Amino acid sequence: MNDKIQSSFPSAIWHLYVVECSDGSLYTGITTNVDRRVSQHSAGKGAKYTRSRKPVKLITSWEIGNRSEASKAEYAFKQNTRKEKLRLLAEEKWSDI
Repeated sequence: MNDKIQSSFPSAIWHLYVVECSDGSLYTGITTNVDRRVSQHSAGKGAKYTRSRKPVKLITSWEIGNRSEASKAEYAFKQNTRKEKLRLLAEEKWSDI
């Protein structure tokens, strides 16, 4: 795609999101449309992990920027233990990503 055509399309803004599954576990992912993605998870059409743990409830989401940045933020968040994730969520430490 040439630069002129590509610049006429708005860039998709990526989000990092955290949902709580029906069993109390946390699932973290990235998307350009949080509402659609949470609906997919709750309908059993999302990630394999959430299919047997539906419905899910959105805990929070953050606007990250591009896909690369969102993927890096997702990886970093997932490296934490559950206890650390809950602490970060409570302290809203990830709001400045």
